[in-house]
Amino acid sequence: MSAQQSQGIQTLLEAEKAAAKIVQEARQYRVQKVKDARSEATKEIEEYKKAKEAEFKKFEASHAGTTSEAQAAIDKDTEVKLQSISDSYNSHKNEVVQKLLDRVTQVKPELHKNLKKVQS
Repeated sequence: MSAQQSQGIQTLLEAEKAAAKIVQEARQYRVQKVKDARSEATKEIEEYKKAKEAEFKKFEASHAGTTSEAQAAIDKDTEVKLQSISDSYNSHKNEVVQKLLDRVTQVKPELHKNLKKVQS
């Protein structure tokens, strides 16, 4: 019986080694699959990033001209307004100076309205 038990134990040990080998191979397979998935995800991320970068460059190029055009329009509008202010100043300058001189030189002495007469 001892030989039979020894042979049964030997069979169990061999089965255990085979099972451990299968488990180890499964772990290695899983680790390899995870590595492959990560590298594939990294590639997809890089492709997406390149596509979005190209899209942004295209958008930026199409709107860069708009910015300079808007700046030119604002500069032109500013020049028109400055010219209008300058024209208004030049046309009314003499009238304003004359009104100021009239007010300064034509003084009408009057008592202040809050001044009360002192009874003597």
